Amino acid sequence: MAEPTVRMSGIVLASLLFQHVNSDSDVEGLIFGESKFEEQITISDTQVDHIHIEEIYNVQKHVACHNLNKFYNNVGEVNLNEIKNILADNKQESVIGWYRQRRNTDQQMTFREKIVHENLKAVLSNPHMIFLLLTPSKLTSAGSTHRMEYAAFLSRSRQFLNIPVLVNNLGLLEQLAYWKVSASCSAVGYNSTMKKHGSKFFCSNGSLKEVNEVNKMNESLQSEMQKTCRDVEESERLVEALTAEVSALRKRVREKKHDALGK
Repeated sequence: MAEPTVRMSGIVLASLLFQHVNSDSDVEGLIFGESKFEEQITISDTQVDHIHIEEIYNVQKHVACHNLNKFYNNVGEVNLNEIKNILADNKQESVIGWYRQRRNTDQQMTFREKIVHENLKAVLSNPHMIFLLLTPSKLTSAGSTHRMEYAAFLSRSRQFLNIPVLVNNLGLLEQLAYWKVSASCSAVGYNSTMKKHGSKFFCSNGSLKEVNEVNKMNESLQSEMQKTCRDVEESERLVEALTAEVSALRKRVREKKHDALGK
């Protein structure tokens, strides 16, 4: 079974926290991004390869509602027309979930939040929806120190699972690997800018040109190294054959000397 993970950039997380800190009440809204499945193959000493399927939810942006219970009623029924009003210029297909910011509460979904989540999945015809919960609290009575906790939830067969949230620029780097994070903005200005300047830095398949050049250099070095290894192997075999031939000649010389002394 695929392991679900939520990923977001530090900018998106910071905007969520900033919005909540500057609000007098709890906040909720919709989350935009993309969900995908990635297949990772790892090789170890015990087995040739291990295929690991990961279900990734990339959070790219969010839109806050003007007030609570904007797109659902008291019993959790979701209003599709209100959702369309909240979407504005955003596409409905880019909605991957919703979020709620609650003060001084536990990191657990309420019963109504679970009902709203299931109804939202049904209305948007998207079974892969996440719920992001942010719960700030005061650590000191004077309010000088605060703590902000966040968690993501995913429902499987009406069972809600707490899934990990990874911030892309907080240590989420792997050795010998390049991370390609989804664009944090899909606005028209962003797209036009990327089309104008993207050809200078990216290839037609979306990969970095510098990375392709490094890969080409690495392949060239590998081929040269393999060629050198073959040459060394051939020279070692030649030395081995010559050593055996010299040993045989020395043996024959010793035998001739021994025969001459016997006579």
